[in-house]
Amino acid sequence: MNICSLLPSGTEIAFALGLGDSIVGVTDLCDYPEEATKKPIVSRSRIEVANLSSAEVESEMRNILESGGSPYVVDEELFVNSNIDVVLTQDLCYFCEVDVGTVEKTLVNLDILPEVLVLNPRTLDEILTTIDQIGESCRAPMAARQLLQSMRERIRSIAHGIDAVKKRPKVFSIEGVDPLVIGGHWIADVLNMVGVTAYQSGCDAQRIKWREVVEYAPDKLFIDLCSSDINRNAREVSWLVKQDGWYDVPAVQHGEVYLIDHVYLSRPGPRIVNGLEILAQLTYPDHFQNLIPKGSVAKLDTQIMNASDCINCSDWFTLYE
Repeated sequence: MNICSLLPSGTEIAFALGLGDSIVGVTDLCDYPEEATKKPIVSRSRIEVANLSSAEVESEMRNILESGGSPYVVDEELFVNSNIDVVLTQDLCYFCEVDVGTVEKTLVNLDILPEVLVLNPRTLDEILTTIDQIGESCRAPMAARQLLQSMRERIRSIAHGIDAVKKRPKVFSIEGVDPLVIGGHWIADVLNMVGVTAYQSGCDAQRIKWREVVEYAPDKLFIDLCSSDINRNAREVSWLVKQDGWYDVPAVQHGEVYLIDHVYLSRPGPRIVNGLEILAQLTYPDHFQNLIPKGSVAKLDTQIMNASDCINCSDWFTLYE
């Protein structure tokens, strides 16, 4: 069984099912677990997101698309010569990972066509379904059932704990800046699970105006920008700080602004449950403890923010303990 995973979540699922030795190709974005970085790279992004601002990424993407190009470069020779049995791909976001259309164009060069498993989950339940699908297609149904049982138990535990909460803060979550974007699909679903009612489960990501955030007046503000670790999130905060009303937001005034490593929310795989647990603890710290992985969250320090000699917004945040 040879598996080619063209999206990080697919790679994470395959490894979680014990299929690491069967993976013969990944993308340059597949960085978890560590073993995934040692696999042959079949697809590379044309844009180095880590070194660019959101506005620069938007500009680069627009230029590529307007020229008729693709955001990704596929190593067709490696793809064709890897004797692939199953390809894991998606058709949900052309900008995030290689889409099924690109895969189909490459497959025309193969004598024997592999199974193409298109993963398009829009809710938390559908993420669980994709894990089951990969287990069946890749001959690991028992491992999939065991993983799903563990994930469902953790989800039930969080849901049960939240049911006991009476006082619920107003929460807002941002998945993109410049332009400002709120997440959709499973992210909205996970936010709904922790009691955030500003999102509709399974909806598309939406561009909004900063004024809408100010008017909502959230008690807690989560910043988990797509394709952004803590450091990149911190750099992008400067755009938000420049907007009218930043200092009027209750979450800002009380130091309840959190940067969250995107891998726990933007990848629809096993670690989405970690994302749920992170959001639950940040939203209800009196009810949930010890659920946040080390280094995954940074918190706004208002004393540093208000210090007259501290003008670098990135320095306003400290790792969550």
